[in-house]
Amino acid sequence: MKETRAFLEKIGLPSGDAYNLKPSEKRFADGGQYRFEVPGIQGPKAMRALLKQLDEYNIPIHRVTQTKGIYTLLDSEIEEMVALAKEYNVQLMLSIGPRATTDTSASVHTPEGQRMGYRLRGQEQIVRAVEDVKRAARLGCRGFVVYDEGCLWLLNEMRKAKEIPEDCHFKVSAHTGHGNPCSAKLLENIGADSFNPVRDIQLQMLGAIRQAIDIPIDIHTENPESSGGFIRHYEVPDMIKVASPIYLKTGGSVAKTHSWDTTEDDAKKRAKQICLVKRVIDEYYPEAVASPTKWKNK
Repeated sequence: MKETRAFLEKIGLPSGDAYNLKPSEKRFADGGQYRFEVPGIQGPKAMRALLKQLDEYNIPIHRVTQTKGIYTLLDSEIEEMVALAKEYNVQLMLSIGPRATTDTSASVHTPEGQRMGYRLRGQEQIVRAVEDVKRAARLGCRGFVVYDEGCLWLLNEMRKAKEIPEDCHFKVSAHTGHGNPCSAKLLENIGADSFNPVRDIQLQMLGAIRQAIDIPIDIHTENPESSGGFIRHYEVPDMIKVASPIYLKTGGSVAKTHSWDTTEDDAKKRAKQICLVKRVIDEYYPEAVASPTKWKNK
């Protein structure tokens, strides 16, 4: 294995998982080590309830993510979510659709279909995914969750060619199933602005990924029942140390599934989860630096 490890180091990648848990010196452009993200906020009512509850807790977050798909939202709902994002100074991420689970293919619904993840089947689905992005961009959204590597590459080419706004931000979902430094580097190279590894990624693996890439890593601090249901709050301080800059995806344990139709009451419960994670950070890593409330999308 020595030759393989040596070659990995030669091309700027870690030679193995980072068991030494070396602290990351990388930061967001504003100097922050971490930001909070709440996923699974499927529409404007839940988004408003979440942000109002967090106001009461006096805890700002930086990103709100919708996971059911842009195609499930009315124009007026997208516009309202964009307006809420501006009002509360958060980044809005909308998920591209349709996806494999709503395609006419039966393969994704078989036991082995999970290997496909949410990837797209056929060029027509790529075209439709791009149309989803164009529609949301026209309505003011600039953040998009991507589930297919080919679609990511195309969107990046379109961004460079100014076919879509240059300030569009592409986040690669955990549903693509990536969990190693080489995959992370590939995604960064083809246009990812942030990357979400698989949900059960261990700290030494996370540290190695951070050594390979500069873009932010999005990490689940907890999960819906359908993807394990585990809660990792006590690991969060070490996640920040080894993986900054990092988005802490919090609140997922409130839901049963990834596309859970979050109610206003559910949104308030997700806000509580943010408080619980913040408590752990403040107690066990008080020197950790959060991005400020007034931040730029970088």
